[in-house]
Amino acid sequence: MAVGDPYAQGARVWIPDSVDVWRVAEITRGYKEGDTVLHLRLEDGSALAYPIESQLPPLCNPDCLSGADDLVALSHLHEPAVLHSLRQRFLEANAIYTYCGIILVAINPYKPLPIYEEEVIYAYSGREMGDMDPHIFALAEEAYKQMVRFGKNQSLIISGESGAGKTASAKYAMRYFTTVGGCLGDSSMEEKVLASSPLMEAFGNAKTARNDNSSRFGKYIEIGFSQARVTGATIKTYLLEKSRVTFQAKAERNYHIFYQLCTSATLPELQGLGLRGAESFHYTCQGQDTAAQSTSDAADLDGTRHAFSLLGVPEADQLELFSVLAAILHLGNIVVRGRDRRGDGCFVEPDDEALGMFCSLLGVEASQVTRWLCHRKLVTAGETYLKPLARQQALDSRDALAKHMYGQVFKWMVSRVNRALRSLEGHHTSIGILDIYGFEMFELNSFEQFCINYANEKLQQLFNLHIFKLEQEEYVTEEIPWVFIDFCDNQPCIELIEGRLGILDLLNEECKMPQGSDGSWAQKLYQTHLSSSHFQKPKRPTDAFIVCHFAGKVEYQCGGFVEKNRDTVPEELVGLLRASKSALLAELFLEEGDGAMSLQSRRSSGPRMTGRASRRSLPTSQKSKKSISSQFKASLKRLMEMLDGTTQHYIRCIKPNDGKQPFVFDSRRAVEQLRACGVLETIRISASGYPSRCTYQEFLERYRALVSREELRSTNKKQICSLALERLLQDPSKYRCGKNKVFFRAGQVAQLEELRHRQLRAACTLLQRHLRGWLARRHFAQIRAAVVCLQRHARGMLARRLARLLRRTRAAVTLQKTLRMVLARRSYLRLRQAALTIQAFARGLFARRLYQQMVWHQKAVVIQAAVRGWLARSHYGRLRRAVIYLQCCYRRARARRELRRLRLEARSVEHYKQLHKGMEIKVIQLQCRLDEQAQEKQRLVEQLSGLNAAHAEEVQHLRAEVQRLREEVARDSQVQQLQERLAELERLSMKSCLSQEVEELRQRLAEVEATKLQLGEEKDAVIQRMLEQSQDLEEQHQRAARESWGLRQELEEERARYQSLVQEYTRLEQGYENLRDEVAFHRQSTLRRSPSSESFLGSDSSYMSLSTAPSRDGSDQQAEASGDTGGDSGGLEERWQPVMEGPEPSGEVLLNGSMGQDPIGKAYRLLLGQLSAVNEELARTREELRRSKAPMEPEERKPLEFLKRRNIAELLGLGRSPEKVAADDDLKHAYDAVQVANRLLASQLREEKQQHEEEVEGLHLDICSLKQLNQQQAALIQDLQRHQGQEGLQTHVLRLKEENWELAQKLEKQERTTLKLQKQLKAYAKQIQELTGKREATGPAQELAASAVVLSQSPMVPSLAGMSQAMLAWRMEDEGRIIKAIITDYKPQSSPGALPDLPAYVLFLCFRHADHCSDEPRARSLLDAAVDAIKRVMKKHSDDFDVVALWLANTCRLQNCLRQYSQDESYWQGNTARQNEHRLQNVDPQNSCRSLGALAVQLYQQLIRTAEKRLKPMIVAAMLESEPIQGLSSSCPPGRRRSSAAPAHTLPELLQQLGSFHAALDRHGLAPAVGHQVLRQLLFLVSGTTLNYLLLRKDTCSWSCGIQLRYNISQLEQWLRAQGLQQSGAHQVLEPLVQAAQLLQVKKVTKEDAGALCSLCTVLSPQQVVKILRAYTPTVGLEERISPSFISSVEKQLQEQYGGGPGQLLVDTSHLFPVHLPFAASSLHLDELHIPDALNLPFLIRL
Repeated sequence: MAVGDPYAQGARVWIPDSVDVWRVAEITRGYKEGDTVLHLRLEDGSALAYPIESQLPPLCNPDCLSGADDLVALSHLHEPAVLHSLRQRFLEANAIYTYCGIILVAINPYKPLPIYEEEVIYAYSGREMGDMDPHIFALAEEAYKQMVRFGKNQSLIISGESGAGKTASAKYAMRYFTTVGGCLGDSSMEEKVLASSPLMEAFGNAKTARNDNSSRFGKYIEIGFSQARVTGATIKTYLLEKSRVTFQAKAERNYHIFYQLCTSATLPELQGLGLRGAESFHYTCQGQDTAAQSTSDAADLDGTRHAFSLLGVPEADQLELFSVLAAILHLGNIVVRGRDRRGDGCFVEPDDEALGMFCSLLGVEASQVTRWLCHRKLVTAGETYLKPLARQQALDSRDALAKHMYGQVFKWMVSRVNRALRSLEGHHTSIGILDIYGFEMFELNSFEQFCINYANEKLQQLFNLHIFKLEQEEYVTEEIPWVFIDFCDNQPCIELIEGRLGILDLLNEECKMPQGSDGSWAQKLYQTHLSSSHFQKPKRPTDAFIVCHFAGKVEYQCGGFVEKNRDTVPEELVGLLRASKSALLAELFLEEGDGAMSLQSRRSSGPRMTGRASRRSLPTSQKSKKSISSQFKASLKRLMEMLDGTTQHYIRCIKPNDGKQPFVFDSRRAVEQLRACGVLETIRISASGYPSRCTYQEFLERYRALVSREELRSTNKKQICSLALERLLQDPSKYRCGKNKVFFRAGQVAQLEELRHRQLRAACTLLQRHLRGWLARRHFAQIRAAVVCLQRHARGMLARRLARLLRRTRAAVTLQKTLRMVLARRSYLRLRQAALTIQAFARGLFARRLYQQMVWHQKAVVIQAAVRGWLARSHYGRLRRAVIYLQCCYRRARARRELRRLRLEARSVEHYKQLHKGMEIKVIQLQCRLDEQAQEKQRLVEQLSGLNAAHAEEVQHLRAEVQRLREEVARDSQVQQLQERLAELERLSMKSCLSQEVEELRQRLAEVEATKLQLGEEKDAVIQRMLEQSQDLEEQHQRAARESWGLRQELEEERARYQSLVQEYTRLEQGYENLRDEVAFHRQSTLRRSPSSESFLGSDSSYMSLSTAPSRDGSDQQAEASGDTGGDSGGLEERWQPVMEGPEPSGEVLLNGSMGQDPIGKAYRLLLGQLSAVNEELARTREELRRSKAPMEPEERKPLEFLKRRNIAELLGLGRSPEKVAADDDLKHAYDAVQVANRLLASQLREEKQQHEEEVEGLHLDICSLKQLNQQQAALIQDLQRHQGQEGLQTHVLRLKEENWELAQKLEKQERTTLKLQKQLKAYAKQIQELTGKREATGPAQELAASAVVLSQSPMVPSLAGMSQAMLAWRMEDEGRIIKAIITDYKPQSSPGALPDLPAYVLFLCFRHADHCSDEPRARSLLDAAVDAIKRVMKKHSDDFDVVALWLANTCRLQNCLRQYSQDESYWQGNTARQNEHRLQNVDPQNSCRSLGALAVQLYQQLIRTAEKRLKPMIVAAMLESEPIQGLSSSCPPGRRRSSAAPAHTLPELLQQLGSFHAALDRHGLAPAVGHQVLRQLLFLVSGTTLNYLLLRKDTCSWSCGIQLRYNISQLEQWLRAQGLQQSGAHQVLEPLVQAAQLLQVKKVTKEDAGALCSLCTVLSPQQVVKILRAYTPTVGLEERISPSFISSVEKQLQEQYGGGPGQLLVDTSHLFPVHLPFAASSLHLDELHIPDALNLPFLIRL
């Protein structure tokens, strides 16, 4: 089939139009070569004869390509096609984003759209660029992904006219990066980065005639990333429009910050600034529009101050900044009056109110300001003159000062923002966002527009190079021949601007001339550049010139160019501001030579010295100041270099109309901007090559109907496509076949679409013909059947015989076929296996050879690298030494030559004296001044010598301090030895007299600790003195530096030596601190429990009640064990109470029966007495220490007085009484044994350190879990507060919080008591262990049996003889073992055949035993420990669905058991008589039920989160991307952006995952009602996620996708029926998705269709329905595009039906339905419960 003439009859073309720029027309008569007129018919039906001049009008694209996501995908690439696609997407689909190659075109809708929510951010996160609809988030995700994947910096270049939405686009991109990337290190960095936007807008944005929030500067925001997380940001600004500070055009405003201050002038902190309404200030009322309709200035000021606070700017600095801004406003109100009519002079009234406020706010003298406003200082070679200024010159000087002040304020604000956003650790990669002004062309264009257009010329050049680079890479990758394309290069225009003798060079040269003016500069331009093709002179006789930019010709008026480029500022007025009392001004007006100095240092150093220094350096700063154009050129060059080092992504913002009307498209304005921003240039470049491209698979899927059978016989897709294209297109230049893609020239895809349409139309005609023929034949057969009925009966017998024969024949053929198939398949499998084996061995051999070659090559490379490196370093060293030697020789010769020259000059002084005799008086004056300076220098030298002497004394004092500290260190080592000896004697000695000696040693240790505290205070005093002295030295150093350079050098050397001494002292001090910490840690480790005592205290002996509760698991279990002891300090007595409860006689019998005359009882009583004595002695010691510290605190000058009053020998125990000396003799005898034990203690110390670190890590984990729990509780409270009908739950939550707080207080008190008792009992652990060694044979079971006997004999525990009590007897000490066995270490696999909720039953049986004993604290402690253990297990296995389901089921079962066996009769209905006998009698389980209910809700939420993590990656791929119905994907035309990869998951995989969840819930015995709620929540996630992606992807909104989606939903419904989940409520959550699928399939043409559609979509919101209709893509050739009137009709009916309130576009998939945990009574009898032996619970006895 050959391709027809594109300009045949019926084809549509674009013709120019004066209103719409382009309009569509249809060809009524085919075009033939040589015709001069083209006959057309317009849309309104009128005929038009279009004259053909140079070329034919451009063709229209097929309907299937109109409205494409990517403009490059259009077959006919030209200006009208681009404009039509943008207009159609913007008006019909309300799509504001469109791709144009690498450019994202963003049209400002002037209306808030719900497409920037956080759900949309996460929907685009992780997706490919072609998977979703065009969006700024998609481009940001592409940049973020390339940065993470390739580690290369990225940049987003946003440009456009004022009001096109550049600032908003930059903010959306910043929000995306901070949301997706998160933050590393500083958790508030995300808020700081976002807080920089309102600050930059307040100080850099203003209202203009085109935009209420126009950025009047360019900025480049560089966001730093490390490990794919945001670490900081940097902002660079370009070309602030300072002229707006002093002048605004009509209907425009000054910068926002001024109006914010004026609106908030009534605030208390701003009342001292003298602010009033904006209309009362000259600098804010010139535009005659002081109010902005789209914003609130008062609220914006609050946001600005909040942003300052987030960025770390103190309130004082903010107020000082506001005072400077208020001073600028008052400066504009200063009235300058002329002295006479000639204007030779001017003056300012001394009582001017604005002048007074200006001077008071800035701290300057009014007379000086008045003087330098009206006069100019002229400095000649010998004298200085004051020149009076005319009134206009004074006003210009005033305005220049105001602009300079605001410019410095803006720079300071940017520097503070960068300081707050700077990351200390730096960043590895970055993403830059360039928000820069677009091309500007007004009626009057000045210096600002010239710089803006110059910047756009540079950006356009960079853009063109980037486009060609990408195109070339694509062609090279696909091996397509690359032919250079001619394009509009703007390098000559750039050379005209920035080249040698260019416009900028001539402007800078004119600025250097004293009498330079705009007119003379214009004449130089005419003389130099009139021959250039990009430079023109206007016809009018004015000082102006025309530059031919890439976007058009712009005429610039020369007036003001020279003055703006000079940026002249009155240096005298700047000097006054530098001498101001305001610290902020001192920082704002730093000289170029001054370093960066903080505000605090400026405040401390004072303003006067700064003012004097600046006055001396004024001429130098004026000469070295660069012009504005030079600064802008340099910054632009740096920007280009920075962008060139990144991967660029372009965003072009388009302003659709000048009236700011929502969704109104002005084609003329849009075309102007498309031409200016380079979009049409991109289209032209793409059209010059092969713009349309697609893979071979996509080509075959789309155009399979055009491929013949002979071509399909080949298995190579590339060959099939080549043969088909060679037959269809015939011209090989119209297409190219690459490696993976086929490329088409412009217009060829439209031809293929036309051929496909014809082929499909012919196929449809053929189908209709055959269908009609079949219907006719069927009708004829019915008529004929009546005639041949008799014949049919007669021939029936023959037919049946024939049929029998045919069946037998077919059966035989089937058997033969099957047998042959089996034989052939068997042979094929043998051959295939043999081939695979041979291939495997051959590939292995080749791989090993290749690996050996690579190893040899790598080793050779390493050797070569080492040798070459050594040779290079040797050569470099020789060369460096030779260069240094030559430099020395040359410098020596230069120095000698300079010395000879100086000597000759010295000899000629007498000659100069004779020539200049009149200068003798001045020389004498200078000599007197030199003498005064020499005297001052001598005085400073004397002061310096005094300082050196004082410094030497201080150094000597510090050395003495260091020596004393070393002695203290030695003394500490002796103290450590005494501690070790003391600890060893405490473990080994069993004599009573040893306890007194231990107390004395502890008192001495306490005294040593007090001494250390005093030394710490002394250290702080010494450091304070050192800091004060260093500050004094720095101040003296600064004063001396201004007079003599030599003295400053000496002082710097002295400071360096002093700092080295300070560092040495700090190092010794740190060493002392380390030794002290080591002594303290060793003292604590000696008081800890040794491994032997741990085993004793944690053993299961019959005397377990004497020690602390056994540890469960780390530090948390210690806290639980300590919490079980009670609330008082007498923890040991309370631990004995459970056994000693009851009347006194029974207690005595129990004590005598269990202990008798055992020496353990004596040891226990002796232990309690000694403990009480130790407590009293410790209390007295603390009181003495407190009294001794009180009088020593105010004595700052005597830090060592404590050591002087107390003898060191007494501290070390040398001067003691004879009794103490005898005890010391015993210590000396034991010293040898102590040395042997020290090695063991050292090893134990290391083990204790390791154990301590592990405990600290455990505590950190617990803290994190508690924080998470608090957050969950806070979320639960907020949820409960939203439901006003659940007051009972709110009261319950408040009561739980109070109980938790009380329990935490009790637990903390018990932990302190337990730790103190453990430390005091440590010394006697050895004695108790030896005494209990004889009774270790007694097992825990015997003691438990004895305790059970005692309990049965006690009057408080009634005995039920002869009846099973259905309980498990346990002791308080066994609580940790119970929790560990049935919760922490419980594994269902270890107990096959056991009940799934067995742990719940075991806990309840133990709870019944505590209830039987009337021990409510023990019962509550058991349940609290169980709840804490379940939370720890959940934290460890939070991602395991089976574990979470197991403990959710057990928690619900335990809660139901407590209810079933409680005293509440409402839960007894299903109980049997035996179950009612086991009801709880003494303990009320209501509080426990509430805590278990809260835990069950948390477990349910964790279960949902765990399931969502597994389901989320599968939903979109299974529901939208997989194709269970094959053949429907070809409806998408080629060229559109979409992912070609196969879906990662399918619908069967999703159903299998849901089935595994349901099976796990059933396996663990969870109630069916809870399982139904879980599946309902998961299907809500599936429905919501699928609907969200359907709304965000235009390619899924089609009839074929609706068919696929409806089929997938039916599969879900069938699965629900198969699982018996029809009543679970899952159908309701799938209803929105069902309606969306039906909406894609119904007819959408007439008004009746609109009414049916509205009645159909009862669950979808109006916004969702309209969004789907706007994004709907009709099937080509079968459907028509939905008309805008139909969409408007549907939207109107939906608003009338549901109201016009704001609705939500996307579904909140994070929403959780309220969970209901129903009561389900257990039919199991407690006395029939079987506990497997695998649980290892022999210490529990069933009663």
